[in-house]
Amino acid sequence: MRNMSKKISILFMITILAIAAFAIKPFEGQAATSLEVSAESAILVDANTGKILYQKNADQLLPPASMTKMMTEYLVLEAIHNGDISWETTTQISNYPYSISADPTFSGIGLIQDQNYTVRQLYEGMSIISDNATTIALAELIAGSEAEFVKMMNAKAEEMGLPEYEFVNSTGLSNADLGENYPEGTEPDADNLLSARSAALLAFHLINDYPDVLDFSSTMRSELDGRPLENLNWMLPWEDNNFTQYGYEGVDGLKTGYTDEAGYCFTGTAQQGDRRVITVVMKTGSQGERFLETKKLMEYGFSQFSQVELFPGGYQLDEESALPVTKGKEEEVDVEMAESITAMVRNGEEELYNIQYKMDESLLNEEGELTAPIEKGDKIGEALLTYSGEEEIAYLNGIGTQQKVDLVASATVEKANWFMLTMGAIGDFFGNLFSAVAGFVKGLFS
Repeated sequence: MRNMSKKISILFMITILAIAAFAIKPFEGQAATSLEVSAESAILVDANTGKILYQKNADQLLPPASMTKMMTEYLVLEAIHNGDISWETTTQISNYPYSISADPTFSGIGLIQDQNYTVRQLYEGMSIISDNATTIALAELIAGSEAEFVKMMNAKAEEMGLPEYEFVNSTGLSNADLGENYPEGTEPDADNLLSARSAALLAFHLINDYPDVLDFSSTMRSELDGRPLENLNWMLPWEDNNFTQYGYEGVDGLKTGYTDEAGYCFTGTAQQGDRRVITVVMKTGSQGERFLETKKLMEYGFSQFSQVELFPGGYQLDEESALPVTKGKEEEVDVEMAESITAMVRNGEEELYNIQYKMDESLLNEEGELTAPIEKGDKIGEALLTYSGEEEIAYLNGIGTQQKVDLVASATVEKANWFMLTMGAIGDFFGNLFSAVAGFVKGLFS
């Protein structure tokens, strides 16, 4: 009997340990709550606000290889938007891009001289297959020479507020690879340089300013001069079994890159519902690894963060919902948020966000009053989103450090008529006079 009891006890303990082990072991496919990325530097960003969701060595300057072309893409789209060129504008291939196109070490697609190419054809070559010669041809079309185009690239980078950058050519090749064709005004052995943060900020502007770029970056196949163009982004929805392990729902861009100096890098973007993220990985170990590491970043962003409306339009802080008004038919006016504030929030942290009012001091008198008349919807100040969690919230440079919306008057306050203003002034006069007399009399007996 004792042996039987002992066996039952042992069996019971084994069962308990097995259940405990199963409970602590995450099931296959469980969303990761922490992240390790095999890349020299990396960053994950909310594409709507520029909020940084993850970063690793994000300020380290590295060669971006063909991710450089994102700036060329931006300037081409800007030129189209400004009416300087159109998608149907044509140009021919000069000797410089022709020599690049004919060189198999640059994976050229073999452009033809004395033939007209449209901007759309060249842009597809640049965007879909990351062709260098079509990129140079577009740079020459817009600026007259690649050297002048490089000046435009650096000027635009400064305008965008990229924190770390150096552009020396339009393609992402090393100047040493270009030989005597390296752009005038740059060093013959110079390389383009970007940090992951700068690459993400460039992608942020590219996607938000010119969303048409995604139509090109998501195109899987096209052709030029009868030759196939096949997208280098393995995360797109390919049916080829060799690529399916890299695919990820919602991916529609953005730019691959590789040189010996840069290693394998990739700026990616994906949208799921109302959420879009931007990712950058730099200096990964292989062509496939850059996509697998990007997949980690995207999975982390979509599983650990949600797009949440934290405060609706019309929201008011309970104890700060009204401001005093002078010279008006009403003595105060309610203020409210002009629109909602929506943010990418880590799951479970919704309650850590609050609103803080910042009034426009130029609209207030010395007593902190607004002066009538006031129209409904007049901007009174701003409502700033604050966060009380342990981790510091960071945003891409140039996007701002806080989300905010306008704070507006929720009603109209008309200016009081002259009679009411006069009676008010008389009341104020006698009130002040009484206070002065009372103070004088009190002084006599003190």
